[in-house]
Amino acid sequence: MASSTKEEPTRKRASDLARLYAPHIAGKVVLVTGVSQYGLGSAFVKAIAASHPSLLVLAGRNVTKAQATADEVAGSAASPSTETRILQLDLCSLSAVRAAAATVNGWADVPRIDVVVNNAGIMATEFALSPDGYESQFATNHLGPFLFTNLIMDKILASSSPRIVMVSSDGHQLCPVRFADYNFRAGFTITLRSTTGKNDGETYNKWRAYGQSKTANMLMAISLAEKLGPKRNLLAFSLHPGNITTHIGDHINWEADFGTLLQVHRDLGNARGWRTTFPFVPPDEGTATHVYASFDPEIAAHNGSYLEDCQLANLWDDSVKPWATSSTEAERLWKLSEKLVGQEFNY
Repeated sequence: MASSTKEEPTRKRASDLARLYAPHIAGKVVLVTGVSQYGLGSAFVKAIAASHPSLLVLAGRNVTKAQATADEVAGSAASPSTETRILQLDLCSLSAVRAAAATVNGWADVPRIDVVVNNAGIMATEFALSPDGYESQFATNHLGPFLFTNLIMDKILASSSPRIVMVSSDGHQLCPVRFADYNFRAGFTITLRSTTGKNDGETYNKWRAYGQSKTANMLMAISLAEKLGPKRNLLAFSLHPGNITTHIGDHINWEADFGTLLQVHRDLGNARGWRTTFPFVPPDEGTATHVYASFDPEIAAHNGSYLEDCQLANLWDDSVKPWATSSTEAERLWKLSEKLVGQEFNY
């Protein structure tokens, strides 16, 4: 008699997909941001290293942590000959981003970059401003990657099959881009009863700010696909990796903050607001969609799409918000981002 126990579906693993896509990985120059040990970037790098990319550029704010991941790659029996290169990149500072891009553009021995995976990010941090005066999650998760990617675009477009991957999250459903208040009233001066004051973080909510930045990741992929797909054969995708235990949430007091997260979902009418647990997956499963987005040859027809579980996300599902899949919103964000970084990119 057959068992009535329902088996859970088998999730794909990054290591397995890397072997499957080995012909598409071999010889590629891949740049990955956010590569500290035990994070998603590190897991992705280690998964594809055995498939013989010609160069892995490991970009991170802390070069010691990036080097630790490079040492793991070098010490692996599966990838001892894979070349790595460390790039210091502080995405919170626009001047630091420009310096890192200048370094990449100055590498005469690296004439092209085939795949860029914008993986680095922060989550639900307390209110703070970047050195340039922007809310820190928006600055680190969006403005930094926006500027960096565009500044090295000539090297990306030198590839015969350029691809850009934006690591977003289903957390995008927490907030659209707040075009009239993207900085959460930081630095806005108001006049009230003849008194002028500065309201830093007046409307700030750490989860909404995180959601805004993740929405921005999805919209950036749409803009890149629409602006450079038809003209230059560029593919761009965004993705939700799943719920994964990494150090990105080490600073969060979950006993207090889990309730505030649920409340934001409830305020928006999201089904997730009434869940009490979230399933977590190991990094090798969580980065499978990284590998899929970066190398799958069959998704070119869906340029600009948002991916989850190694497939196109269901846009009819309530967890995928239309504010993050709109070409109009993408163009509005592109223009705002150019204004905030002080540079136009006309493709």
